[in-house]
Amino acid sequence: MSAKILALDTATENCSVALLVDEKVYVRSEVAPRDHTKKILPMVDEVLKEAGLALTDLDALAFGRGPGSFTGVRIGIGIAQGLAFGADLPMIGVSTLEAMAQGCFRLNKAEHVACAIDARMSEVYWGRFVRQQDGTWLQFDEEQVVRPALLAENSQTDEHVWATAGTGWDAYSEELSGLKFKRESSDVLFPDAEDIVHIAKFELEKGNTVDVEDASPTYLRDTVAWKKLPGRE
Repeated sequence: MSAKILALDTATENCSVALLVDEKVYVRSEVAPRDHTKKILPMVDEVLKEAGLALTDLDALAFGRGPGSFTGVRIGIGIAQGLAFGADLPMIGVSTLEAMAQGCFRLNKAEHVACAIDARMSEVYWGRFVRQQDGTWLQFDEEQVVRPALLAENSQTDEHVWATAGTGWDAYSEELSGLKFKRESSDVLFPDAEDIVHIAKFELEKGNTVDVEDASPTYLRDTVAWKKLPGRE
């Protein structure tokens, strides 16, 4: 299936944009934890210009739905909604944890990935993923926010070696050292729109899109209020 999908993500310190046009991907990515609002739209303009396309030429707009920084997730989904609303595009939310798993496969061919993002407050955003033969990812552990020591205490051994991705591994290395399954480190610290757009292509093929007003974040912590577009609560 040919597709034209724009993806963006600001859920962590990394700010990234990717444009998929059939099999070609145009990317921009920069670790800029305090400059997402300044950098994301120029990145969008750059990839569209490079591909010679306008927003209205696209089939869908994908975004990193979280988990991640509350502010970063809000920035990303708000900008994505604004772009999609103006161009009348369906939206696709992609887990930032799953995107890191795809990043591990893209860079290291890892097919079993354990993702941990530093969630502050002595917790991590956690999820494990297994790559399927068709290129999609199966969620092995439910995505959750959890204390690393509790995660280690409740872990079990298995026959796989899990590639580790995310900032949580360095932030809580002592606590996570108690995990009972085998691990190998990777260079993937953050989700990237290049991987989000890859996952979004599968979701578009399945028809898994939402209207702009129904696009929502995944915080995992349930104490954060979210407001959709003005007038669309």
